[in-house]
Amino acid sequence: MKVCVVWSASPTGSVSGVSPQDSANGNGAAELPLFTRRRIAQTSLLVLILLIGIYFLFPKLVGLGDALSKLGEADPVWIAVAIGFNVAAIATYVALFKAVVGGDALRLTWPETYEINMAGVAATRLFSAGGAGGIALTYWALRKAGMGRHDVGRRMVAFLSLQYFFYPVALIVFGILLRTGVLPGKDSIELTIIPAAVAGLLLAAGVLVALIPPDLGQRVARLVRGERGRAIAATVGKVPATAGEGIRFALGLFTSPSRGALAVVGAAGYWAANIGILWASFKAFGVHVPIAVVIQGFFLGMVGNLFPLAPGGVGAVDAGMIGAFVLFGLPEETVFPAILVYRAVAFWLPIPPGIVAFFQLRSRVQDWEDGGLPVDRQPRPEQQLEPASG
Repeated sequence: MKVCVVWSASPTGSVSGVSPQDSANGNGAAELPLFTRRRIAQTSLLVLILLIGIYFLFPKLVGLGDALSKLGEADPVWIAVAIGFNVAAIATYVALFKAVVGGDALRLTWPETYEINMAGVAATRLFSAGGAGGIALTYWALRKAGMGRHDVGRRMVAFLSLQYFFYPVALIVFGILLRTGVLPGKDSIELTIIPAAVAGLLLAAGVLVALIPPDLGQRVARLVRGERGRAIAATVGKVPATAGEGIRFALGLFTSPSRGALAVVGAAGYWAANIGILWASFKAFGVHVPIAVVIQGFFLGMVGNLFPLAPGGVGAVDAGMIGAFVLFGLPEETVFPAILVYRAVAFWLPIPPGIVAFFQLRSRVQDWEDGGLPVDRQPRPEQQLEPASG
């Protein structure tokens, strides 16, 4: 099998990925289009509308007009516990990213890793559904830091795969445990077996993607006539091939504790800490919820994060979690304020430091562009596997 060595630097030879136009204008650090004034204004208006709808109109429609008044009854000790879990969630998220993306590949410092991640959190929660805003900002930051396009792609796929691996696994495990009565909680099929089955299909799809060969683009190109058609086929084929590489990289971290321990602990700890925030939010109102129900309801509600019209799942996740726990038999008048507290701590509280981190990151990127990247950040040859000849 041959090894083809290719460079992934920018056309101008810049190690930070700045385009010629950006370099000429001297605004490389400001080129990310995500935070334009128009985009910020549009998103702010949409978020405001969603907040009014879910926090003020929705309670009245379902007969919970006084639900907001119950927020004053929350136990401050348990609110502090929830905030502590939120700090742990941020710490484990940063650790996961450092282990998968900013470790051997780029040697990011912990402050740099924190800034990229917290800025990504703010972008995810204010500018897109399903995490697209955070992905765009993270890609931009890693390219500026000197990582090649191909390596950014597969490392980001590995990061997201490892992070979300525990999502379907939890739905399967706790769905079965609830359905079989091993753990206490409502065991209806629509809350246990159906989500577990969907989660199983998602895991199976991930395994299939992991089987995609790294030279898929070259294989497809051989089947296409014409030089231009082969070039297009090769380029398109790189996308699923990179996804396959990323998932295989993530799976390799599971099988190599010495390399992947921090990543696996970070991924599992991130979800555990978020569930801890939700558990503490219920405890703040004196409500005892079986842990299996907390976990299952949490992951069922988080599906609302994919709703395309809600930045960061604002309103959709809130409604999804409220609906899930009501279906589990919890009283509406308690579920509503508990979910509001959870969202305030887990969703809204990290946004201000995330915005601060974004401007810190912009300043750091400008320093990279003005002073050059450290020696260990210079672009390195990226290895791509080609099929053996003959």
